Amino acid sequence: MGMQATSKGNMPVVLLKEGGSETKGREAQKNNIAAAKIIAEIVHTSLGPRGMDKMLVDSLGDVTITNDGATILKEIDVQHPAAKMLVEISKTTDNEVGDGTTSAVILAGALLSQAESLIDQDVHPTIIVDGYRKAARKAKEYLEEIADTITANDKNILNKIAKTSMQTKLVRKDSDLLADIIVKSVLAVAEKDGESFDVDIDDIKVEKKAGGSIKDSMIIQGIVLDKEIVHGGMPRKITDAKIALINTALEISKTETDSKINISNPQQLKSFLDEENRMLKTMVDKVIGSGANVVLCQKGLDDMAQHYLAKAGIIAVRRIKESDLTKLAKATGARIVTNLDDLYEKDLGSADVVEERKIEEDKWVFVEGCKHPKAVTLLLRAGSQRVVDEVERSVHDALMVVKDVILKPEIVAGGGAPETYAATKIRGWAKSLEGREQLAAEKFADALEEIPMALADNAGMDPIDTLTLLRSKQQKGEKWTGIDVMKAKIGNMKSSDIIEPLAVKLQIVSAAAEAACMILRIDDVIATQKSAGGPPGGGEGGMPPGMPPGMGGMGGMPGMGGMPDMGGMM
Repeated sequence: MGMQATSKGNMPVVLLKEGGSETKGREAQKNNIAAAKIIAEIVHTSLGPRGMDKMLVDSLGDVTITNDGATILKEIDVQHPAAKMLVEISKTTDNEVGDGTTSAVILAGALLSQAESLIDQDVHPTIIVDGYRKAARKAKEYLEEIADTITANDKNILNKIAKTSMQTKLVRKDSDLLADIIVKSVLAVAEKDGESFDVDIDDIKVEKKAGGSIKDSMIIQGIVLDKEIVHGGMPRKITDAKIALINTALEISKTETDSKINISNPQQLKSFLDEENRMLKTMVDKVIGSGANVVLCQKGLDDMAQHYLAKAGIIAVRRIKESDLTKLAKATGARIVTNLDDLYEKDLGSADVVEERKIEEDKWVFVEGCKHPKAVTLLLRAGSQRVVDEVERSVHDALMVVKDVILKPEIVAGGGAPETYAATKIRGWAKSLEGREQLAAEKFADALEEIPMALADNAGMDPIDTLTLLRSKQQKGEKWTGIDVMKAKIGNMKSSDIIEPLAVKLQIVSAAAEAACMILRIDDVIATQKSAGGPPGGGEGGMPPGMPPGMGGMGGMPGMGGMPDMGGMM
């Protein structure tokens, strides 16, 4: 039943369970490379300012429209094991540097496709892998050579970096406005650490709401909470707010152990309830005593407590996420208090205004005008939900690239310039290698040029002409020459303000080279099925796995009666 493998003496040996399969050698490599190339082709058309978007519909019918390589690959549920590795590198690139996810996948696909032609000429995969590894190391050196060092908090350059990242996205027309608020927000949360800076992107809260247009997006020097004020009797707005952050519940907690209270007459019940009220009042009095006029609570607020707070004219919001509470502490300078006995005036945070505003149909609480907020909120708006989702993805990429530059203040040109430069250099260096590694290194250079090729391709320029012109300019040492996609010509990227962080380029090269090398080293794919007696329809009886049980045999039943007649008709 199972798959047979034969030993040297041609004795059949059953090695794998039934339904297992094995592809070996050249065939396995071809299959893996083909799968990786398909993945690269999917995102190929979405590279660059003239890149197109993809519309992804999931099993529930939810639609995502995006241009972000990582999102595209995450949303299409890739099954092929080799293709999954390219999805992985797009994910890690997204987490590490935020941008360049499409480029990383295209480069990995190109490396594999170049390797394929070498394998066909009988170059051993291990040699290709070694050549690639050396070439990748060299490529990173060359990229560092041409990078310009800048001052980490140079607003002007950071602005251009953010804009370059957004040029390729849906938000192109509004990239000026968005770049401005993005740079402001990153600089607000950046903390100086000696000479260098430290930035935690999590300190920037991104809230999105459909309605309005992208132009209505803004930065709020504080935090926006998607909650409403708990009690109708509370004021809707407080200026010069003193904010208490509490992560305990303002309600009577149940006893730790199961306990029973026997009450024999109505008088006792009344005193029992009065006692509860008194306890709640004491709690609220402590809050009032500290001088707070805004209470933001992570847990519940008892109705009675709400009543007392409202009476004192205090705004309260309950069930706030812990992450938001931490951000509020950073923004307002408050200390999060667990024990109410510990709440003093010095623990309170401050903000110019705390106000409940209606956004579309929701009421949100804005805490804004904090003095030197170490956490801020970007409120993104756009005409429809799909658009606002894509704006959020674009803003994430832009936030990340600005962060990258602040952490590692070195920049290179965009528009395929650094890749072409590195490729030209690697070709020269490859001649110093002995043996077949030289071929691999040259192929690495060809693969790097796949990125300017894709840019030219998407811009409707002739890829070959563009590339040859680009090469000759780079040979002359014009390292900032790249493809100005919007004008569809070759030009100086620095004067067009198309610049990118060096960190992104380095990540693209390492991630792509590693993935390609890993896939190249595979020469045998062994897939095993789940053991028999698994769930029905799990590949039993030649049925495709995942079909509902009973589909296989039952489908043909109703038509059975008609079979003999068919014979007669013939």
